Parts: sequence; structure tokens; C-alpha cells
Amino acid sequence: MLAPMSNQRFVVIMAGGKGERFWPQSRLARPKQLLPIVGDSPMITQTVERLPKLVPYENILVLTNREQRAAVVEACPMLPPENIVAEPIGRDTAAAVGLAALLVGRRDPNATLAMLPADHVIHNTEAFCEVLSAAFAAAEGAERLLTVGIHPTEPATGFGYIQKGDVATRAEGREVYAVKRFVEKPDLETAKSYLASGDYLWNAGMFVWSVPAIRHAIRKYVPELDAGLVAIENDLAAGGELDATLEKHFPGLKKISIDYAVMEKADNVFTMTATFDWDDVGAWPAIVKHMACDEAGNAIRGAGTVKDGKNNLIVSTDDHLVAVLGTEDLIVVHTPDATLVCPKSRAQQIKALVTDLGKDERWKKLL
Repeated sequence: MLAPMSNQRFVVIMAGGKGERFWPQSRLARPKQLLPIVGDSPMITQTVERLPKLVPYENILVLTNREQRAAVVEACPMLPPENIVAEPIGRDTAAAVGLAALLVGRRDPNATLAMLPADHVIHNTEAFCEVLSAAFAAAEGAERLLTVGIHPTEPATGFGYIQKGDVATRAEGREVYAVKRFVEKPDLETAKSYLASGDYLWNAGMFVWSVPAIRHAIRKYVPELDAGLVAIENDLAAGGELDATLEKHFPGLKKISIDYAVMEKADNVFTMTATFDWDDVGAWPAIVKHMACDEAGNAIRGAGTVKDGKNNLIVSTDDHLVAVLGTEDLIVVHTPDATLVCPKSRAQQIKALVTDLGKDERWKKLL
């Protein structure tokens, strides 16, 4: 049984990713979410600036890591510095969700919180806030685990999918659907069938739930993770300092995603369909749709020029010219200490390239 409904709402932003597919701009200490990949400000800054209509800044927390915390504080001066929490080691999203619920619960044990990625592109802030507000309303005072799904526009193979069921309830005039199942990234033919059915949504990794609901789910489905969270909770209640407590207990938490740990097992999972624009800009080619292109489809940021070429992406600094001649579908990204050249069709393999670079002592400093 849940405690009486609370009026407190929080947002926790997950900002610990490495952004390896955006190398060489994205580095461990300043990855994708800390860069203006799309727009003029860091992605995490844009994410925070969407939220004041939903929650006050003091109710926005960021989970990041030690390497990135200082840069997050710099990118988010509107947030209290104590709201930016550094995990000592990455333990995947279930541990992050559990820690978020624990920290929010210390402020209000009956609060409702949204978990959001730091690096998605959303232009329609008003529609975004309306959907999140309805999700908060659906989760408050109820044992519901909510996720916001994106209506697919193509048979994408790079996203997980949510199969929605019947309308279970409504919140602020919007349908809340029962979730039949979560499915992993499909092959192309399966993705086409999902698109044709109309029953599937992209899983964007946006969640809303009450503190009691998600803590109960973790206790039920991942008891070993819950035990570690309780140890953290007890140390903090006894006056332990947060960083020292996390250093002691966090590395021992079970490493598993929240989808595998809870969402694919629970029977109280629901979804709402986004009515806002959305793009996770997962690799360099994805930013082209957010840029002005020339008549040949070339997209250029910084100092760049293309002759007798089409559909190229050039990203450079303003003081270093990148000139491309007679090529098509090429990515060229120049930074002061590294340059990437690769076909657009192989953009997803940049992560593997970065892994290989990390094995060579000469290049570790470039990661």
C-alpha cells in the first residue's frame, strides 16, 4: 500500500554516458551531453532548461560521474551544486534509478520523480511539459511504473520497442496504456512489422514513478540491489557524507539496466505516447537533420567547404578549414588534437574505433 499522495515532484537527469560515437569531439571528461551537438548550448543545459514549468530548479538532480561532475556544474549554474551527484563508478541504469529514488526519498518519501536522459533533442518544450505533467499525475498515489514512448516514424533497428496494450486509465486528458512487453532492438523486417502494427513505441528511456513504487519494484525484482541501497540509506541516516558513502557501497551494487531488472518483469508498467518531437541523436549522421544543408545535401559546421561532393558532414573549428573534394556520404570531424574521417554508413562503428584507441598508450589521452 502506497503512502498518501505527495505534491512534490522531482526530475533526475542521467548524465554519465561517454558519447563515444561522437568522438573526437566527445571525450570522457566532456562527452556528448556536455557539448552543443545540436543547438548552441550543451545538451544537458538544454535538458535542464526545459524543466522549470514542471519542477523548480531545486527539485532537479543530476547523476553523473567524477570525471564529468565539474563540467556538469559549469553547464548547469541554475542548479544547486549539491544536486549534482557523482557516482564513483558506472553500475548501469538500475543502480542509477535506485540511487535517484533514495536521494529523492530523503527529501520527500512520497515524492514522484521522472528519470530523463541528458542528451535528447526536443524542440517542442510546451508539449514535452504537458506529457510529463500527465505522466506525473498518472504515477502519483498509484503503484504505476510509467514510461514515455515515442511514436515510430521509421522501422528503426537502433531502438528498443514497447508494445502497448489497452487503455488502462487517463491522466490530464491523455491515454495511459498498459504495457504488453518490452522488446530489444529488432532486425529490419521485425521493425517493419512493428511499424505496420501501430502497437509499438520506441523506448526512449524516460520514466516516471513514485518513490514507494520504484523502491518496492527494486526490492521485489532485484533484492541484491535493494540490499546495497539500504546500506547506503542507513549510512546516510547515521550522518555519513554522501561521496564517502557512495565510495563505500556503490561499486558493489548489481550492474544491470532498469529495463532488464524491473521493467521487463513487472506487471504494473504503463506507457504514454509522446506528442512532442524527439531525437536521441545517437551518432554523427543524426545531427544532419538539425542543420542547414547546401543544395547537394552537404552539412557544414565551422570552417568547411565541399567541391563536387554530396551528402557529406563536416564539423570543424572556425579557424581550421576542412576542404572535401569529390566525395559523398562522408563524415569529417576536426578538433585541435584529432581528426575523424569515415563513411556515414560506418558511424556506429566509431565506438569500436574508440575502444581500439584506448588500447594504445599513445592515444589514451585523446579519449
